[in-house]
Amino acid sequence: MMTPMPAWRMVPREQPAVKALAAVPLVTIGLTILCSVILFTALGSSPSVVLYNFFVDPFTSAYNIGELLIKASPLILIAQGLAIGFRARIWNIGAEGQLTIGAIAASLIPITWSRSESALILPAMILLGATAGLAWAGIAAFFRTRYNANEIIVTLMLNQIAFQLLYYLVTGPLRDPMGFNFPQSAPFPDAALYPPLFSGAGVRANLSVLITILVSLAAWILVSKSFSSFRLLVGGIAPNAARYAGFSGSRAIWISLLVGGAAAGLAGVGEIAGPIGKLQRILSPGYGFAAIIVAFLGGLHPLGIVMAGLFMAVIYIGSDSAMLAADIPTSAPVVFQGFILVFYLAAHVFVRYEFRRGSSLAPGRRT
Repeated sequence: MMTPMPAWRMVPREQPAVKALAAVPLVTIGLTILCSVILFTALGSSPSVVLYNFFVDPFTSAYNIGELLIKASPLILIAQGLAIGFRARIWNIGAEGQLTIGAIAASLIPITWSRSESALILPAMILLGATAGLAWAGIAAFFRTRYNANEIIVTLMLNQIAFQLLYYLVTGPLRDPMGFNFPQSAPFPDAALYPPLFSGAGVRANLSVLITILVSLAAWILVSKSFSSFRLLVGGIAPNAARYAGFSGSRAIWISLLVGGAAAGLAGVGEIAGPIGKLQRILSPGYGFAAIIVAFLGGLHPLGIVMAGLFMAVIYIGSDSAMLAADIPTSAPVVFQGFILVFYLAAHVFVRYEFRRGSSLAPGRRT
């Protein structure tokens, strides 16, 4: 009778190599580009045209670079907020809804005072939008700390509530009476819009980019220079051990979700006070979900998130160009994001685990 072959098992590595961890984003990006080119070539597009329009065309003019900054800004801003919670194993999947609620709340000011030119309008919108996003995330924090409800499920459901609330408002109470029945508010006054970074240059990049830079600097200081980051990490990963050390697990949950909600709400203000200039049915092409990929692709590190956010923005801008020049499908950005997520998870598994035959569950050797 033949002896059955030992089964393959995933064994955690004792200490994953630092170089291997650093290579995960590079391997992910490389495999994503390779598979995307193969896919689009199979659909009849020229590989050289696809690559040029995706990765070169976004940098060929000042206008394109401005659009790149506009796309990267909300991605980086949201990802910086989410990463604080992800490092503590607090999974906020509701950034898209928090962005929406932040935009709704901030829009109430210019809609109510539509003729005002006060310099206080924009700061008030920023404050109200961030506070609204924070409060929306606070609902998930309350249910997690009070009833131990899973924050993934709660934040996902809150997304849908936020979307339906937006649809109700732009088709009802906040709809522009002069807007030919389109689901949108009246355009905001100039005082409610972010000023452009480069006046008179025809570039749409605005002051929200500087806010994203400041938030990224604050996130870097928190992660690398502050003891608070360690407290959040311990409070989220090991709440029982945290209590013995004097750290609060509930506090880690609240801070993680509130910071992520505030960042998403601030990104919502950047959309309505920036390129959109009004409240409308579609506020985001999925920044809240794409920012999750950005956060992990950047290794949950503030500098890595900036680089990953710029790369994701290149995909958004390049796909628009490639749709016209290379005739690729409109789903190209989603395909790219899907490839990034799959290859990141696969590469991360190979770095964190090794595959062995047999029943041994001893920790693996360092790679």
